[in-house]
Amino acid sequence: MKVPVFNMKGETVSEVELPESIFAVKVSQPLMHQALIRQLANARLGTHDTKTRAEVDRTTKKLYRQKGTGNARQGSRKAPHWVGGGVAFGPHPRSYYQSMPKKMRRQAIRCALSQKASDNQIVVVDDLNLSEPKTKAFAAAMQALGVKKGLVLLPHHNENVEKAARNLPNVKTLFASYLNIRDIFKYDTLVMPLAALDVVRDWLG
Repeated sequence: MKVPVFNMKGETVSEVELPESIFAVKVSQPLMHQALIRQLANARLGTHDTKTRAEVDRTTKKLYRQKGTGNARQGSRKAPHWVGGGVAFGPHPRSYYQSMPKKMRRQAIRCALSQKASDNQIVVVDDLNLSEPKTKAFAAAMQALGVKKGLVLLPHHNENVEKAARNLPNVKTLFASYLNIRDIFKYDTLVMPLAALDVVRDWLG
């Protein structure tokens, strides 16, 4: 699969062959869904907690005598049906961790990249570099490339590009080795310098 290579001015400078083993695999929707749900679940802290009737700080005195008042019998203000009482069947701290084999996780990313490639949502640039961390210059480059909401892959740390993209609400920079299925689907366009493409090829190829 050949795609054009652009410069930061949006001009076509060459072509590059995207490896079919990464960008042209059979797309499996269930596999991608499982990988996405796993990543979202593993990001949950699970620190939610409610107090049971054994944990709330209320009196233990019986409200009124058992018989003779005409009211329903009550034994404690801690009961869940009282205001300020404990919570019945409420959430408590737990782990939401889900495991998934490495081969399945990587195949899910290949499926996501293949989906992006088939939808023409991958933009390859020859080089992505700025002489100074200016958001205006980086925004102009994204506009020239036709990127409105994009994930920019970086082969390595690039302070100028990272700082320039930080103020753009619809653009995120990410190391190519940290590529994940959540960010792939969160952003419409995947901007990939040739050096970042090499990282992805070495990792998933």
